[in-house]
Amino acid sequence: MRRSDFLVVVLWTMTVGTAALAEPISVRHIQRPMHRFMVARSEDGKTIASGEFSQIVQGDEVTMRLTYKFVDGSIDDETTTYRQQGTFRLVRNHHIQKGPFFTKPIDFTVEAATGIVTSRTIDKNGKIHVESKHMNLPDDLANGFVGTLLLNVPHNTTPFRVWMLAPVGGGRLVRLLISPDDEQTVHLAGQTFKATVFRIHPEMGGILRVIARLFGLQPKDVMVWVLEGEEPAVAVIVGQLGGYGPVVSSDLVETSLGK
Repeated sequence: MRRSDFLVVVLWTMTVGTAALAEPISVRHIQRPMHRFMVARSEDGKTIASGEFSQIVQGDEVTMRLTYKFVDGSIDDETTTYRQQGTFRLVRNHHIQKGPFFTKPIDFTVEAATGIVTSRTIDKNGKIHVESKHMNLPDDLANGFVGTLLLNVPHNTTPFRVWMLAPVGGGRLVRLLISPDDEQTVHLAGQTFKATVFRIHPEMGGILRVIARLFGLQPKDVMVWVLEGEEPAVAVIVGQLGGYGPVVSSDLVETSLGK
């Protein structure tokens, strides 16, 4: 077993035993069709990718797609469908990462309704391998739409937890602790906006933290700036893409809303 797979297996084993009951996030802001553009920068401020976000709505079902095209030819492409009916519920998520920027390419699909999880990999000879399995998935699985949840939590929310299914070893559950961190101002298109900052922390305690440090695989916290107001929006995300690798800052540069 590769060391990264080993780490997530340990994480999954330890967190499942201490899982708290899910508290679904209520729908406070109905999502509408929209089109947004992002730019991703390295820690030294260099532009490394351009991003495009689109969202379509059919009834209570929302499908959104976020694609980053990197200057080195790499691609990060994630499509997520969820339902917004009283509370939020994942329907499916498909995430692809490939190219020089990603040391471990992924092609990972989650069908939440059926519990079918599919991983596609390509070996050194170019042969495609497809592995599918059934998993008992939690109701608050948040693959692909954590940002949407942050748009809908109350202003004075207390820390809460959600589950993510990591694309490792055919799929391993990881619990995230999300906490409001601070209020700051954000400058976009020459304007200043007030934003709430959230910290997303992969829960790793005790022996697990020691193991992560030993293998050099301890994931870093992700910081998210959410614009306040009647039309809240995710303005800035700072963290590792896919939970590993260099830290990237992804900023909102343009937004258009559908009717």
